[in-house]
Amino acid sequence: MVERSGSPGGRVAVVEDGGYRLDIGATVLTMRGILAGVFEAAGTSLEAHLELVPLDPMYRATFPGEDEILVRQGIPAMTEEIRTKCGAADAAGFERFCRWLTGLYQLEMPNFIDRNFDTPLDLAWPLGPLVRLLRTGALRRLASVVDEHFGDPRLRKLFSFQAMYAGLSPFDALAVYGVITYMDTVEGVYFPMGGMHAVGEALAAAAVGAGATVQYDTEVERVLRRPGAGGREGGGEVVGVRLASGEVLAADAVVANPDLPVAYRSLVPELPAPRIARRGEYSPSCALWVAGVRGGMPDGAAHHNIHFGGQWEEAFDALLAQGRRMPDPSILVTSHSFSDPSLAPPGCSTLYALEPTPNLSGRVDWMDERERTRASLIARLHSHGYPVDDIEVERFYDPTDWERMGMEQGTPFGLSHRFFQSGPFRPANVERRAPGLFFVGSSTVPGVGVPMVLLSGRLVADRVEGIRP
Repeated sequence: MVERSGSPGGRVAVVEDGGYRLDIGATVLTMRGILAGVFEAAGTSLEAHLELVPLDPMYRATFPGEDEILVRQGIPAMTEEIRTKCGAADAAGFERFCRWLTGLYQLEMPNFIDRNFDTPLDLAWPLGPLVRLLRTGALRRLASVVDEHFGDPRLRKLFSFQAMYAGLSPFDALAVYGVITYMDTVEGVYFPMGGMHAVGEALAAAAVGAGATVQYDTEVERVLRRPGAGGREGGGEVVGVRLASGEVLAADAVVANPDLPVAYRSLVPELPAPRIARRGEYSPSCALWVAGVRGGMPDGAAHHNIHFGGQWEEAFDALLAQGRRMPDPSILVTSHSFSDPSLAPPGCSTLYALEPTPNLSGRVDWMDERERTRASLIARLHSHGYPVDDIEVERFYDPTDWERMGMEQGTPFGLSHRFFQSGPFRPANVERRAPGLFFVGSSTVPGVGVPMVLLSGRLVADRVEGIRP
């Protein structure tokens, strides 16, 4: 493994400063079983490398007027929370919703997610799963399915906002993307002690233990290929990579994990990226403020806190249709030190505050908007009681920062998951024009999020196995 940065983890990165350890990447970890499977593939176990603790509540959700609902770990506990806060009808609706989500997941995972496709025709073979998927109502709008199960508008927000992880409004997303809601609502949310970056460190340790070698602070300059017709450079199969130092590493297969369109431009510039990667629709981005602060969390706070804004549909219209900041944004506030005090000095806390924003195809001038967005995020945290009066360490990231880190259109969330940008329509993880070249990550199959990126590794491993003698 050749890694440009000085540590493993990729987008699940960390800043260490002043006794604080601040995660600046993915912050919600679900699907423990998928992560455990990666360690098992390396001949070890998750428990040997990482301590995962279940979060309960998984989220604290607040609504205008300081209404609050706790998203509890486990269906029975959450059913009781809903019965107490919203009534018996919605509690029964939640149980029905979880049964629907579970059936959807059991159908989608083996047949449409954890699977390599060679052509769109593969969607219809075998035909049975596709027919069953259609019968579940999976091609209806997610919001309409959620609305059928819940009358309380707070619950409608709580069980449909996950469409944002796929780069979509719940009013536009197909119900098939309810599988994302399944991942946290049914499977649960976990936290790795040491912070999210500990996941990357643990995976690297497992790989080394299985015989892999890792070179950090090493940049790949080019994927090398055999000469093509007439001696044309880069015309045939992959033979290795050239490092920025000039050193050449020979290889029968190269698996590239920079953001896919960036990988094409920088590593194989002679090959145009797939059209969908060049002209497709990318997910919204985010503004992220992380800080180390003096003081503890406010009463009632949880590890993950979602503060919903009042203008729900208008916010999605501004973000996705107009390419502008949400007028009344919903924000996610996480404190990793809430669960692991070692991540901050005694008497202090870590804060991670995220606001969805347009990506760089939107209409926001980040030169003008950057400081205003940072200030408004801090003001929102202050209004909710978070300790932001004594900031010791802070970092702020907007879409221009994500672009400088190598993320297409300044979004950490890759191509959106519109139907014709998913499954066999998404950029493939194998490059037929350069045998031996493969891709992993959020802009190839199956898609965005830690569980999906881990599955992308498993899918490409199957591809690589196919070229071995």
